[in-house]
Amino acid sequence: MKENGFDELIGVMRVLRSENGCEWDKEQTHETLKPYMIEEAYEVLEAIENGSDKELKEELGDLLLQVIFHAQIATERAAFDIYDVIETLKDKLIRRHPHVFGDSEGYSYRQWEEIKAEEKGKNISSSIGKLNMALPALSLARRVQENAAAVGFDWTKIEDVVEKVHEELEELKEARKKDDKNEIDEEMGDLLFAMVNLSRFMNIDPEVSLSKATKKFMNRFEVLERLIKEDGKNINNMTLNELDNYWEKVKEGKRK
Repeated sequence: MKENGFDELIGVMRVLRSENGCEWDKEQTHETLKPYMIEEAYEVLEAIENGSDKELKEELGDLLLQVIFHAQIATERAAFDIYDVIETLKDKLIRRHPHVFGDSEGYSYRQWEEIKAEEKGKNISSSIGKLNMALPALSLARRVQENAAAVGFDWTKIEDVVEKVHEELEELKEARKKDDKNEIDEEMGDLLFAMVNLSRFMNIDPEVSLSKATKKFMNRFEVLERLIKEDGKNINNMTLNELDNYWEKVKEGKRK
């Protein structure tokens, strides 16, 4: 890529938003672009999971497009431009890494959260820190647990975490017996929180893990539907036992 390639990219975005640009691009606002930012971020994660550098390069570009898009809209509002974004990020990286660019020794989650709070003019009332509550629930739970663990509030053995999962599952079963929807909802949340803790102890990202499991189910279900169709049957007219038999064949990779 040419050295001035970034400036050329900014120029392309500027043209797309200009009077003679693309009608769709001109209509977009910060609000209308929100879903695309989330979508592109998850497509980057998928590319990483797929292990494809070609795919990752493309998806990172799509994510960068969202940043450029928002910056251009802000430029038109005379709020800031992409170079302000870059300058702000550079300063933040230096400020949040005093152990690299300053005279601080060592690094901790607590230090990171304290610096963030100072930047935003907020006081940290808890060692958990100020987190983005808009994060996906599994990711938010993991971050909360990591920050609590950073100050020593954590299990010491994974066996204890496994036991906690079993304990929460039993409490959920008891809530079901009472048929109390509010209690069932609470106990389900406790069980999921415990499962996130277990995944953290196993160095597994629960958000990514669940996404993989969901995709695996989707892929297997597509195969199940294809096999049923090949056998001249209608999935809507089949019993659960018949569907289970096909499901087992799909899991085992068998045609018959």
